[in-house]
Amino acid sequence: MTTAVQLVRIAASDGAAVPAAHRGLVLAMGNFDGVHRGHQALIAAAATEAAAIGRRAGVLTFEPHPRTVLRPEAPTFRLATSDARCAIVASLGIDAVIELRFDATLAGLPPETFVRDILAGRLGIAGIVVGEDFRFGHRRAGDVALLRRLGAELGFFVRGLPAVLRPDGEPFSSGRIRTALAAGDIDAVNGMLGYRWRTSGRVIHGDKRGRTIGYPTANIRLEAASALRHGIYSVLAAWPGQKPRSAVASFGVRPTFGSALMPLLEVHVFDFDGDLYDRELTAIFLAWLRPEERFDGIESLVRQIDRDAASARAINAAAGPGSAIDRALDDAL
Repeated sequence: MTTAVQLVRIAASDGAAVPAAHRGLVLAMGNFDGVHRGHQALIAAAATEAAAIGRRAGVLTFEPHPRTVLRPEAPTFRLATSDARCAIVASLGIDAVIELRFDATLAGLPPETFVRDILAGRLGIAGIVVGEDFRFGHRRAGDVALLRRLGAELGFFVRGLPAVLRPDGEPFSSGRIRTALAAGDIDAVNGMLGYRWRTSGRVIHGDKRGRTIGYPTANIRLEAASALRHGIYSVLAAWPGQKPRSAVASFGVRPTFGSALMPLLEVHVFDFDGDLYDRELTAIFLAWLRPEERFDGIESLVRQIDRDAASARAINAAAGPGSAIDRALDDAL
């Protein structure tokens, strides 16, 4: 995946110089896992603030996700890769992304040191936009009030935004999106993201049963922390050189055949009989169809797959091109 965004990766411990193009920016700062509608509002605010003072806007984020370092025993299911995050940010009109490596050194920095050495020192920021509840620094001791105090001293402005609320009054959050994925609620997931959730992986060899029943599949493993509900989904499938095509997917352990130890995402691309082994496949989720279930035999399984395929074809045909972010992600494949 490639994007037009200018990306620079830095670490608190390396002291490397930051390119001039990434200094003096107005930054939106956060984890931005998935870049959901709340994140998009934060980024839009940074762009507005930057335009008002004649500066460029950028995004400051952390890689890997801080929870990966702070709670390695409970890994977080990432909603989007670093590359996808850059493509989304680029589609929002931001052309500079700074990924700050989150490691033990960064986690141990007192918040005042983080602001003085990284934000004001290495990045020379003109301003920063964060959520009002944003916390940072060792033991999450830093907050917006501290940012404002240090900003007044060091010469940058701070804007803290209240949480962006969903129609039900709850804030948009990456955690709520992961909860919806665990429930198979793709409508809620895509509504909170503002685009269609997607996941990618390299196509691996499976047991090749699908081709014996008329439904060959391209199989990928999701990350171990994946909380996606086991079941059948209407999806689009894309790979390098191929824009999204209509498909149906199953995620689970294949109980009709004795249940595998590791779940697989098995994608059947309609009207396609090529070889996808070892290619990077992206599945774009449009709708939930049904839970995974065990069938008494192959014939009953195939009859149900026929019904699933018909449903998926109808849903996909009516889906349309998606949002501007969807189109940007498709273009970045």
